[in-house]
Amino acid sequence: MSWSPRSRAVRRNWGSDETGCTFLHVDMDAFFAAAEMARHPETVGKPVIVARPASERGVVATANYEARKYGVHSAMATATAQRLCPHAIWFPGDHAYYSKLSHEIFGGLVASITDQIEQVSVDEAYVDVSGALLKWGKPSAIGAYIRSEVARRWHLTCSVGIASNMMIAKLASTNAKPDGMLLVPQARNADFVALLPLGALNGVGPALLVRLQRYGITSIMQLRHVSEIELERVTGSRVTARWLYLAARGQSERTLVVKAPEKSIGAERTLLSDTRDIPVIEDVVRRCTDEVASRLRAHHFLARTVTLKLRYSDLSYVTRAHRLPVPTQDAAVIYPQARRLLWTVCGVRSEEEQARTAIRLAGVTASGLSNAATTAIQPSLDLDSPAADHSEDHSQGRTITQEDCAVHQHNAEKAIDSIRQRYGSDSVHLGAWKR
Repeated sequence: MSWSPRSRAVRRNWGSDETGCTFLHVDMDAFFAAAEMARHPETVGKPVIVARPASERGVVATANYEARKYGVHSAMATATAQRLCPHAIWFPGDHAYYSKLSHEIFGGLVASITDQIEQVSVDEAYVDVSGALLKWGKPSAIGAYIRSEVARRWHLTCSVGIASNMMIAKLASTNAKPDGMLLVPQARNADFVALLPLGALNGVGPALLVRLQRYGITSIMQLRHVSEIELERVTGSRVTARWLYLAARGQSERTLVVKAPEKSIGAERTLLSDTRDIPVIEDVVRRCTDEVASRLRAHHFLARTVTLKLRYSDLSYVTRAHRLPVPTQDAAVIYPQARRLLWTVCGVRSEEEQARTAIRLAGVTASGLSNAATTAIQPSLDLDSPAADHSEDHSQGRTITQEDCAVHQHNAEKAIDSIRQRYGSDSVHLGAWKR
């Protein structure tokens, strides 16, 4: 997803010389919304918003281009989005489904071309195709193939930027949106960035933009006439000054980071209203756990640490973590630990503190990730579920062990994943475990 300002002036033919243009930036268009439209064809051509219902507090995750015509955009409050586009079709979000699609596109399609991939989010990746040119001939042929296959296989669109460095490739894909491809020849890099607004440079956020403007730098052309030494005085950082100096000239020293390991997977939810009702908060924690476990399985990860996060009505927050004896990807193992952490936090806070601050947000994060295929484990025996008790299987004449129950629970959760993939994230939910 790109937040950078765009310029119609740069969406044009910059030439056909692809010499040295070995970097592609592949960016899915309105990914979450497009994914929902792909499995709900009746919504095509209609405004679609992915977010929790407008009746609940929250922000827009993604809006399709039809909804954006009404002013709806990512990170907008859902109540505002509802007011701007009251007839939009809303989807609550299905991160397990989006992760699955992302894995198929970047880990399957793109990886079949080259293993030089830096996936920076669920919907975008940088690709170095220098090693694939012997087979493909030109970077543009690879970009065209990726776009056509994404459309054919998943009924989605993506935009591709082609350039000699990662910064220009990212800017090119941003300005090719939606459903476009833009090549910037190496010799045209400086000309290309000169037509962009200053805020379009990757990393120039509101705070840095204000600082530059106070110094009288309001355009990339003006930035180009400021020395590195002056930029260091303005920004207070030698690294930032160096990066800005190069960026103004269409240059970048950034290198591809291949397969940077994911550090954690988390989910959090803002409650409909602030509450001190622990069973209500438990239910939110359970739903977050269910989502985290589903995403762990989709990414083929096991987690070793469970972290609970609570934010209070005064905006203060607290986190508590627990290291599991055995890595897992099952909600039946993660949830009991998250619930214990919840009760630990609630028990520590004094009655006066609890009366003064209700809870407005709860979340669960799984970290200490490892590849499920290469991590040797045994099913956890520490299940806090009804199935965790030993019982007699009278039909088979043997005792059902906790290990049996753990295996059955794991298989049940995988079956739930399959149901959700076919019928949607709201088709089935895990029930509450006994207290």
